Amino acid sequence: MILLTQIRHFLIHFRLHYQIFILSAGYLFAALFVEELNVMDYAVHYANMTILLFGTATAFNSYHDRDEGPIGGLRQPPPMTSWMRSAALVLQGVGFGLSVSQGIVFAGIYLSSMILFWLYSTPMARWKGHPIKSLVAIGISTGSNSFWLGTIAAGGTVFSPQIILVGIASAMIFLSLYPVSQIYQMSEDKARGDHTFALVYGLNGIKVFFLFTFFPGVIIAGISLWLLHPLPGFLFLVAGVSIGILAMLTIRQLSGDKNEYSSVMKIKYLSSLGFTLFTLVSIVLVHGYGY
Repeated sequence: MILLTQIRHFLIHFRLHYQIFILSAGYLFAALFVEELNVMDYAVHYANMTILLFGTATAFNSYHDRDEGPIGGLRQPPPMTSWMRSAALVLQGVGFGLSVSQGIVFAGIYLSSMILFWLYSTPMARWKGHPIKSLVAIGISTGSNSFWLGTIAAGGTVFSPQIILVGIASAMIFLSLYPVSQIYQMSEDKARGDHTFALVYGLNGIKVFFLFTFFPGVIIAGISLWLLHPLPGFLFLVAGVSIGILAMLTIRQLSGDKNEYSSVMKIKYLSSLGFTLFTLVSIVLVHGYGY
């Protein structure tokens, strides 16, 4: 029974709801930038990335953080035990093995995310404890790489200025809300000696950062999509800017009280769920009806 409880705790730390609705958005978006969608490879590596890359990375990070308060996707993180760190790395290695079947470029991008996740969490490097290094690690590993992995799996190529640019825009959109959840971990981060973005730049810094990452990212991604598919591109711009304004109005009112955690996560889930649903509908329109 104890082992079964530990396994359940381990899987909870994969935060699959968080991966599906938030972290995988860039991967899904990539399907709109290929001429013909390779459905099988796209679906297989969506599961690979979501579970064996991102899921294990959050579990690995949780092992080193040992948070007791609210974190992204979990209000009350369950305790972790020593075997979970090794298990997360082994499962991530399995995911890398599967990625090789998609080619050397795909495997190389996958491996770079693995390395950045390790640098982000391990005490030997602990990029999470540095405000800029943490943005680099998460922006590339989860933002840009997610989009580029999706592009290759869907049947496209990353060797295109447009794809590179949209990958960067994906990182900007994803990073825009990244420091917000740090607000409710500041006491624990400070106790660990971490210098997170929230600790270094405070609430005002987080609000300014959102403004100068989310909106430029949406505009770049939206115009790029509009050039290929005018209707989905136009709708993306309208929806993206509207969601950004609503999110900004909420973020401006944050004070750092832990009672705000539900509101913050609601912003993340609603905006990401809206983006995910928009992308799925657009995929049907683009690849099913030729819009």
